[in-house]
Amino acid sequence: MEYPRPLLQRPEWLSLNGPWRFTFDVDGRYGIPSDIETWPLTIEVPFAPEASASGIGDTGFHKVCWYQRDFEFRPEPGKKVLLHFGAVDYLAHVWVNDMLVARHRGGFTPFSADIGHLLVPSGNQRVTVRVEDDPEDLEKPRGKQDWRPEPHAIWYYRTTGIWQTVWLEQVPQTYVRRIRWSPHLERWEIGFEAFILGPIADELEVQIRLSSDGDLLVEDRYRVIRGEVHRRIALSDPGIDDFRNDLLWSPEHPRLIDAEIKLLKGGEVIDNITSYTALRSAKVHRDRFLLNGRLYPLKLVLDQGYWPDTLMTPPSSEAARRDVELAKAMGFNGVRKHQKLEDPRYLYWADRLGLVVWAEMPSAFRFTTRAVKRLMREWTEAIERDFSHPCVIVWVPFNESWGVPDLTATQAHRDAVHAFYHLTKTLDPDRPVIGNDGWESSATDIIGIHDYDNNPQTLRERYGPQVKPDELFDRRRPGGRILTLDGYPHRGQPIILTEFGGVAYVNPEDESHRGTWGYFRHNTLEDFEKLVLALIDVARGTAMFSGFCYTQFADTFQEANGLLYPDRTPKIPLEKVAEAVRGQVEEGALHWEST
Repeated sequence: MEYPRPLLQRPEWLSLNGPWRFTFDVDGRYGIPSDIETWPLTIEVPFAPEASASGIGDTGFHKVCWYQRDFEFRPEPGKKVLLHFGAVDYLAHVWVNDMLVARHRGGFTPFSADIGHLLVPSGNQRVTVRVEDDPEDLEKPRGKQDWRPEPHAIWYYRTTGIWQTVWLEQVPQTYVRRIRWSPHLERWEIGFEAFILGPIADELEVQIRLSSDGDLLVEDRYRVIRGEVHRRIALSDPGIDDFRNDLLWSPEHPRLIDAEIKLLKGGEVIDNITSYTALRSAKVHRDRFLLNGRLYPLKLVLDQGYWPDTLMTPPSSEAARRDVELAKAMGFNGVRKHQKLEDPRYLYWADRLGLVVWAEMPSAFRFTTRAVKRLMREWTEAIERDFSHPCVIVWVPFNESWGVPDLTATQAHRDAVHAFYHLTKTLDPDRPVIGNDGWESSATDIIGIHDYDNNPQTLRERYGPQVKPDELFDRRRPGGRILTLDGYPHRGQPIILTEFGGVAYVNPEDESHRGTWGYFRHNTLEDFEKLVLALIDVARGTAMFSGFCYTQFADTFQEANGLLYPDRTPKIPLEKVAEAVRGQVEEGALHWEST
């Protein structure tokens, strides 16, 4: 099993995934673990109770549920023991040996608790988790989780409770709590920050060693000042592009820099971690996106990040890796993770194999003060968790005005988008931010357009060379929405077709999957293939666009508009999709006639 936190790893850890005792608490009758007399069910963590892989597969409405398991663990003298949860949806209370140790609100971000002082010297330890997740609450960030009993249109089954890894690690009394990497390509430097928790001694130091493909790049030692280290590590700049490119990270050349980090006290190693980073930049310049200072057309596919039997949880690390490999095999250089903060194991494989990722905050669907506060808290935690992943190149706090439905008429809704845009730029000034993707843009570094016109010829004419950008923004209304809000005209930002396609096809012989929804539907695989490849060809070949994002990667429950079936079997040969994405299709092969 792979380490669940790939950017800060220690050699010893213990997974608590596996069978847990479980019960639904329909009426919310139980307040503390001792209130529960019987545990009628067993669940396989980290799969949600709605997922068949959990062993329960109950997709009904359940506001409260409880988990419990015993485990054997004997803490070493003088060590702290940290209990980690990758993600628990939505409000979690955690007890260890019947003592409350943690309370966390937010369904997509991690949390931890120091539990060493509560563990008994020998024998079984016990952890109990209460989760409250009101299925009808539209004020919390929920993404694609349906508020109706059965999935409809583009909404899917809910994910309740634990859905990412639960695990333990031992750390010294003083340890590295968090690190942060920030590449600065223009200066050929890598920013490094370390945050130390515990008693701070005067002689504390951090030693860092950076290497790539076995070549030593840096070996430095820094004094810890007031529990922190902040340094910019200058690398030897080879100068000429040929040599520079060898060290830069890109989807075509995903060069990672391995890091060994040691916390020293009086010269003695007290904490030892491994990590990685990369040298790359993601910027916009005028009307184009730049990767590593060079024009880089973005060729993305929209990915919901769901699996048939495990819902939002990857079935395994290998399954996450396979999704990255499939996106690359279809010619895409990136994914737009849609309405989901993805499992870090997926981001690890995107870093390792080379795939850019747009990180998007799952939406709440009502605009209230409470909804905004919840969204802001969790978005801040999300940026902190994923900041150091080189694959993440764009932040997207809002999608299609979800949660801010009255942008054209209500100042508070516009102010919310502006607040999240500027908050994100403050927390991360080095990545582009799309304030609201799809339409009704205001504060944004990129104009994202969602257009599901299924006729390639009209799509070509709508965005072709004869159309000037000011005409586009004045007259076009994809989805019946204006592209930019009044007072926020196009200021030369890159224009990207961030959703298009959405063509549905279901194999009529497949009794296991009856997809019913798509923006447009074809009943023969031949017609489906022709239309999909023609649409991709138009998006790729339109000079106005700095990139595109095809909808979507794989069929997801009733939404059958994937390039792959739910089990990731291709509907179209992967190489044919890749040819269209890369622009390698023979002339005439994509001829399309509207019927």
